This record gives sequence, structure tokens and C-alpha cells, in this order.
Amino acid sequence: MWAAKLAGGAMPAPKAGPSRTAGAGGSQATFSLQRTPFIGTVLGIDPSLRGTGLALIEFSHARQPVLLKCRTVKIPASRPMSYALGEIHRAVAAFLADYTVRHVALEQTIFVQNFQTAQILGAARGAAISAAALGGLDVFEYAPLRVKQAVTGGGRASKEQMARSVMAMLGHGSMLASDEADAAGVALCHAFTWRE
Repeated sequence: MWAAKLAGGAMPAPKAGPSRTAGAGGSQATFSLQRTPFIGTVLGIDPSLRGTGLALIEFSHARQPVLLKCRTVKIPASRPMSYALGEIHRAVAAFLADYTVRHVALEQTIFVQNFQTAQILGAARGAAISAAALGGLDVFEYAPLRVKQAVTGGGRASKEQMARSVMAMLGHGSMLASDEADAAGVALCHAFTWRE
């Protein structure tokens, strides 16, 4: 369905599930469990204290994914962390109030050596997750490597390759902001790899 050659790489086709063999009266029939395509809307989030990316994508059986709305929550460095966290929470809550969202997907925090940076990223993630939790939605988290593999077919893709692949999959004519493209990538990863 979405397994087309893309500018930034090839989208891997959905993998079949495990094969099972059933026998009745001495005869055996082999069948394979196929992955059910994701249907619905996913809010992808790339959390950051000063530039959280949000991308809302709709998935249906008959057409390519559609980007409904995207935004980068930009917070000036002059504003305190408490203000930034409130704005992240408010922005996610606004997306959830304006649209029917089935799932929320976030990019996991990569390993950072600086404790303060990890603490800040964790706080930004918490603000986004709490908004989703208060909305009663399931939240799914994906490692950056898994997102790259799902969207570009390889784990070493650059940010530019990721952005190009995301644009191609969405049929989007103009480039998204970096944080929005990352958020869209997380949403695409969720839909492509999710199992019911």
C-alpha cells in the first residue's frame, strides 16, 4: 500500500505474521496471519523544551497518509521552564480537542551524557504525555533508530533523508520544519509497525 520507492529510501512492505498450520482429518492447510493496516489518526510528537514538533496524520485503507495539521511549539529561551512545559501541554491538548485522535506516538529520548539535558527532555516529554493521558489516549514510544528504519528503510538516515521520505509519503509539496518532520516520522512509524 505505502511500499513505494521514495526519494529518501524505500518504505518496507508490511511483514506477514507467523505462519500456522492447521490439520483436519489428516489434511493440512497452511495460512499466514497478515498485519491489519492501521486505520485512524495519529498525533506524532517530537518533544523538546524549546521546539516540540507536532504532526497529526490520518491513515485510511484506500489512500496514502494525509497530514491534517502540524506545528512547532517554539518557546523563547527567555521564558522559564515552567512556562514552556505549560505551552507544550496546552498545544497537545488543543490538537486532541480539535480532532479525533486514535493514538499518540512519541520519540523516545536518546542517551545523553548531560544530566541536566536529560532532565529537561524528560520534563518536556512528561508535559506532552500528561496531556494525552488526561485525554484518555494510549501513548506509544519509539526509539529514533526504529523510526528511521520504518520510514527510510535504514537506521543511519540523516535528518534530511528522513524529511524527504516523510514528504514523499505524505505527498507534501513543501518541506516541513525539522521538528514537525520528526514528529510526522514518529506517527508514520507507529502506523507502519503497530500490531493490534
